[in-house]
Order: sequence, then structure tokens, then C-alpha cells
Amino acid sequence: MTKVCPLFSGSKGNSYFIGSGSGGILIDAGRSAKQLTMMLEHCEIDVKAIQGIFITHEHSDHIKGLRVFASKHHISVYSSSGTLQALEKTGDLQGDFTKEVIDPRGMACGNLFIKPFHTSHDSAESIGFQIHTPDGHMIVLATDLGFLSDEIYREMQGSNLVIVESNHDVGMLENGPYPYALKKRILSKLGHLSNLSCSEILPDLVKHGTTHILLAHLSDENNTPDLALQTALCSLSLAGCQEGVDFRLEVAPRENQPAHAILL
Repeated sequence: MTKVCPLFSGSKGNSYFIGSGSGGILIDAGRSAKQLTMMLEHCEIDVKAIQGIFITHEHSDHIKGLRVFASKHHISVYSSSGTLQALEKTGDLQGDFTKEVIDPRGMACGNLFIKPFHTSHDSAESIGFQIHTPDGHMIVLATDLGFLSDEIYREMQGSNLVIVESNHDVGMLENGPYPYALKKRILSKLGHLSNLSCSEILPDLVKHGTTHILLAHLSDENNTPDLALQTALCSLSLAGCQEGVDFRLEVAPRENQPAHAILL
């Protein structure tokens, strides 16, 4: 059985544990090392079970605790070449741990197989991940997306669980307090995926076998969990997909309180 535990999700930090009793991985380390350790303990995950940290990109809400956490526990870090180069420049890879460019064809870590794919974001070389479990399940994590490219959509199809960005409501963003330049960045093809854009792909994913959807990376200022859920549910319902029958839909909590995990 595979445990998928969203430790943190959102504007203030992102990190996910995926694994089993024999070990697992972290995707991103966007809170302090202390916060990551405390949340792992809260979710009853032994730090020693983490066999690798896989980084989507170099923005602070994805790597804030990386250097200290990886160095303290001597955990190898994997990402794209562009992301690792960006992290080298900022000193975030200066620690007692190994760093390795992930093979674009995928690699084994513990009993998981992790395959990267390119995403569209204003960073050096952002990636998402397709994770294959020993019992034949496939999990896809795709956040920080300006738009859903054909490549990303292909990687998502056939997944049992998809962790996908539903960052903002366009109306809230356009009428909110952010400066114009930041609004323009978020709405661009190198920004973040809106609730509506996210919802449009969900029916087809469900029809291709996705049974569990986790909406992730919600904006603190320009979204609410209920709004993201209702936008997704509306799209799925209009397509004839039934919640509880064809799929389960959840929002990743900003902080995992109380401890919650998805079991596959």
C-alpha cells in the first residue's frame, strides 16, 4: 500500500510525502526544516524513510527548508539540470548531501519509479513528476503551471491519483489587491493554473481512469478551498462523472492538520 501525504500546499510552502512502510520520497521542501520534521512526525512518517527529495523548481515556496533538512538527514536531492544550477547559484545546495540530475527517462528511488516531465513556469527548468508504485499505481504531481501543455496532459492520463494545481479564481485575482505586474505574471503561460483551467481537464482524466483528484497549491489571497472544489465538481458533474462513484475529490490542506493521507 502506498501512502500519499500532502504535508504543506499553497503560497506559503509545498511538500508531499509519497511512499510506504519500506520507504518513500519527498516532493519539494518548501517550509523550514523544523516545520517539515514536525509535520512528518504529525503524519507518523519516519524521517529515515525518506530516500530522496525531488524538487519541482527553485522558487522559495518549494525549497525553503531544502538545504538544512537534506544536510541534517543526508538525503539525496534530485531535479532538472536547470533547477540544480539555479540552486547552486543561490547556495541552496551547499550541504552534506548529494545532488543529481534526474534522468528524463525516469529513475528508481526506493521501491518507486519517478519520471519527470517539463512544466510551464517562470523558473529555470520546472518539472512535474509521474510516480509508479510497486503495486501498479500511478501518481502524477503537476503544480506551478502556466497552462496544461500536450506533454503534461499525456503524462497525466491513466493516473490513479493526480495532484494538480488549482491556484486561483480569475475574478478574485483580477479584482484583488495584487499589483498589475503580478496579476499579469500569474495569468500568463508562465504563471499558475486557474480553477477553471484546472477543472476543464478533469472529466477526461476521470474517463481515462483517474479515481482520485487532489487540488493543490491554492492561493491564500485569490482562492478558497470551497471555490476550487465547486468549480471542479461543476465541470465533472456536467460531464456525467459522479463523485463517490467515478472519483474522489479533495483539496490539499495548507498544513496537514489533522493528519491526513491518501492510501492507494
